[in-house]
Amino acid sequence: MNPEIEQPEVKRRRGIYLLPNLFTTGCLFAGFYAIVAAMGNRFEPAAIAVFVAMVMDGLDGRIARLTNTQSDFGAQYDSLADMVAFGLAPALVMYIFALSQLGKLGWLAAFIYAACAALRLARFNTQVGVADKNFFQGLASPSAAAVVAGFVWIGTDYDITSFKLGVPAFAITLLVGLLMVSNIRYRSFKDLDLKGKVPFVTVIVIMMVFVLITIDPPIILFVSFLAYAMSGPVTTLMGLRSRRRRHALEGGGGGVRDDAATPEGEGAEPPADATQQRDETRPIH
Repeated sequence: MNPEIEQPEVKRRRGIYLLPNLFTTGCLFAGFYAIVAAMGNRFEPAAIAVFVAMVMDGLDGRIARLTNTQSDFGAQYDSLADMVAFGLAPALVMYIFALSQLGKLGWLAAFIYAACAALRLARFNTQVGVADKNFFQGLASPSAAAVVAGFVWIGTDYDITSFKLGVPAFAITLLVGLLMVSNIRYRSFKDLDLKGKVPFVTVIVIMMVFVLITIDPPIILFVSFLAYAMSGPVTTLMGLRSRRRRHALEGGGGGVRDDAATPEGEGAEPPADATQQRDETRPIH
């Protein structure tokens, strides 16, 4: 082959995939609308908009994988939309609703929540290739936003004055904010097989769940996501207690711990390559 003959350059197609990014835009719009609605003292639509953003955020990644339209642009766009919908929007809605009466403590709590959401998303993006896809490290930002939005929705639906909710709002905002940046593990439920066959009774259970939510949406949603937020610390404490009890039994019976019996470098099995554990929780579309 003559080296002087130039090979034609392959032109890359420019542009972005429309379908998954429409859902990401819907997530961003819902978060922005929540802020605007709260500024107009319409807190119930603001809280509902946060839950709508959660639905949109859950659909964009699945649509991208089903249609094979993943891209780096979509991943970055999704993170920015999440910051608005699940970081800034819940913090500002909660501040306008109840935290503003606390003065400096109120806006500091709202800022801590927003900053924790940003840190949580940044840490998640840097661990996409090495984290275990079955678990989240720290509370996911959509779940934290659901706790905050559910609290606002309950206060509005039951006509509770914001003066009575200042202290509880402060505590909840700080709690879920710090849980986002904690090292506590949460089940991601990514291991659930949604494509396989399930027993008929499973469909009945799912139907009953929807019926239960429609009975009192603010209470059911708030309690459900609050229980999920607290499940991480409870599971961690139970695991620590179980390990301490097991170590105490092994020490009392003269047993030798497994990690001490096989020192590193003398027959110990090397750790698995963390890069092989792909995390599919962050959609790249």
